Amino acid sequence: MHIMNRIVSEKALIGENVQMGHNVIVEEDVVIGDNCILGHNVIIRAGVRLGRGVLVGDGVLLGKLPMKASLSAVTTAGRVLPPLEVGDYVTLGAGAIVYRGAVLQNRVFVADYATIREDVSIGEETIIGRGVAVENKTSIGRRCKIETNAYVTALSEIEDYCFVAPEVAFTNDNFMGRTEERKKYFKGPVLRRGARIGGNATLLPGVEIGPDGVVAAGSVVTKNVPPRTIVAGNPARILREVPPEQLLENQVFYEKS
Repeated sequence: MHIMNRIVSEKALIGENVQMGHNVIVEEDVVIGDNCILGHNVIIRAGVRLGRGVLVGDGVLLGKLPMKASLSAVTTAGRVLPPLEVGDYVTLGAGAIVYRGAVLQNRVFVADYATIREDVSIGEETIIGRGVAVENKTSIGRRCKIETNAYVTALSEIEDYCFVAPEVAFTNDNFMGRTEERKKYFKGPVLRRGARIGGNATLLPGVEIGPDGVVAAGSVVTKNVPPRTIVAGNPARILREVPPEQLLENQVFYEKS
């Protein structure tokens, strides 16, 4: 016995050759482009725009609205968010949650159980790994790789071609939740083009990793990292220059813009 149990609003705009699994819910004010595939138990809330050829895995929630905890200092409650914009040929893995107000450019890959908050922009062909959390008011450039279980805090900036290894932690509050004065200084880390962060490293609030800068695994970065420089340790200190063969400009995949 095959019962689909789909609920698709008559006010949703569905393109050609769209495939839907069991128990799919599509609310009004949704646009789904041609040749999209929606898995089982997918929920698409109002205010979502899917481009062509988007693959949506089982159990995905798109267009979620933020909920503000009573002590939250960064989340803004009650304002009207723009639609969630998902570009062409984006892949959204099983269990992923993408909030309304985010923008995912063409060919972004989001792995299983990742969460992408409101006011987040992600550039073309960037990979967001399994279980990654990207908090609100963050920008990520094109052709980046953010690997499994990395945490990208609110108010962070990651430019093009950056690499963030598994279990990396971004931070944005030097006061760790104490004093009202802290709210004037919230700032996530900044990764300039081609920066690379090793596994389990911690970046303190507002630090800047220069272009082609490298942070070794397990490091705690308390100060800005100069361009083309490797740092290591707790606190991280300059180790040496990045070898020429590892510079972004010398990679076959690099497309100068």
